[in-house]
Amino acid sequence: MAYVNSSRSVQSSVADRFVGLFAGVSAAIQRRRVYAQTLNELRALSDRELADLGIARSMISEIAHDAAYGK
Repeated sequence: MAYVNSSRSVQSSVADRFVGLFAGVSAAIQRRRVYAQTLNELRALSDRELADLGIARSMISEIAHDAAYGK
């Protein structure tokens, strides 16, 4: 029986790390914008409009968090 073990060494350059960091920061900023926008839009609704949607005012921050970051 033959057994082969191979491993590759991958080195990332400084530019690759910078691109990854930029992408991560950009994604975090976008998620924060979604959170803030959802929060503001739901807070602007009246209690009656929220009730029509089946949302209690105490649930607004949780809903905004789920919209931006997922469950």
